[in-house]
Amino acid sequence: MHAALEAEGIVVQFGGLVAVNDITLSLDEGEIFGLIGPNGAGKTTLFNALTGYAPMRRGKVSLFGEDITQLPAFVRARLGIGRTFQIERPFEELTVLENVLIPAFLHRARRSDAERVAWDALEQAGIADRAHQPSADLNLARRRRLELAKALSLKPKVLFLDELMAGLNPPALAEMIGFVRTLTKSGLAVLMVEHIMKAVVELCDHVMVLASGERIAEGSPEQVTNDPKVIEAYLGDSDEPGDR
Repeated sequence: MHAALEAEGIVVQFGGLVAVNDITLSLDEGEIFGLIGPNGAGKTTLFNALTGYAPMRRGKVSLFGEDITQLPAFVRARLGIGRTFQIERPFEELTVLENVLIPAFLHRARRSDAERVAWDALEQAGIADRAHQPSADLNLARRRRLELAKALSLKPKVLFLDELMAGLNPPALAEMIGFVRTLTKSGLAVLMVEHIMKAVVELCDHVMVLASGERIAEGSPEQVTNDPKVIEAYLGDSDEPGDR
């Protein structure tokens, strides 16, 4: 039986800068895999490589045993990869429903079918009551849920969450943690980049720590948060972590 997602020896290089160096990981159905690390660690770059948004110098990516290394992002999305983006940029002149309809059309050519998928995603993300509201009017927590609904409308088998919790107040954070936990009940595999350690500890089955594009630790949340190398490189840093 194949893992939901496998990445072997991923190398991403921009000119003379090696942003991701020889990263290998495996993600099973129903598992939440956390990716953490300080600024410049290469987390989002790795996300972009796995989802088809950044070219790899070396490596292989497989989805349920199928080699998808050479496939563009839209084909990977059609095969079952969904993702949110760190900086949400909805089409603000469109309604919430219309924003979710756009990715829903990737799988459904008829508008009626795409609308049904979009409504399901909005219900799942908890913002169906905002469907006809302009997306420009949403607060941060609902914009994040809109990002989720757009990804869920692709009917993904593997979901990439890029700092979904950042900036949320405590009640919204608790709600989002609970929501992400429910996603895996149907077997959905989740790979998340996150700086909010409460979310990492409560949600993740397995965690990898990156620093300067290298893997410096891997294991359960408890193991990595007590690793001296992780504390020195990341957790012990008093500066607020940034976007990469």
